[in-house]
Amino acid sequence: MELMSLTPPWLERLLSTKFFSPCKAHFNAPRNECNMYCLDCKESFCFYCKQSWHNDHQVIQIRRSSYHDVVRVAEIQKVLDISGVQTYVINSARVIFINERPQNQIKTTNAVISASKTNSHLCEICTRYLLDPFRFCSLGCKLVGIKKNGNASFILSTKKEEEIGKMQERRLLSKEEDEEILIMREGIHKQQVYKSTFSPYSSQQAYSNSRRRKGIPHRAPLGP
Repeated sequence: MELMSLTPPWLERLLSTKFFSPCKAHFNAPRNECNMYCLDCKESFCFYCKQSWHNDHQVIQIRRSSYHDVVRVAEIQKVLDISGVQTYVINSARVIFINERPQNQIKTTNAVISASKTNSHLCEICTRYLLDPFRFCSLGCKLVGIKKNGNASFILSTKKEEEIGKMQERRLLSKEEDEEILIMREGIHKQQVYKSTFSPYSSQQAYSNSRRRKGIPHRAPLGP
């Protein structure tokens, strides 16, 4: 099967792109690192370029973890079938690594020997230890695996697209329900505060307290 039918045309360019270098168009601006990638134009760019030239394009944001490029699962799964790739939770967000990470050759050899004894999970391409029973450690290793064996794909099936759409719809509904509950709770709290502050009993009591005499009056002593 041809590679083009298993991978999108922008993927290999993404894997070979160097991110987080200063943007040439906005060299003197703050936050000018090129940490975004346009799937339509197949190029990296910065925050300011997105607003100027890529506002209506398909864009993903690249992040860093221990000096390695990662992308959030919530973003990449909309455009790629990432099944078989190990995911990690970093800063409360689930991410995947874009490329294979360098390893010590001795440690790699020992990992293969150890994994054969303990039934641990290893990347099929670079033999990196995996936390869960996945096949690859990164998008780059999955691409190599597709080129070698052709038994995986990055192309989203219609069924998976529908599942992702339903999952996003559920998240949106859940968010709207949470907002409605919060608004209702705030309304109830305000009503309770109003009733306790302006109840007839408290108003009458305040009025009676203001009319109450503070003590028995005493006459001034008469002079001689």
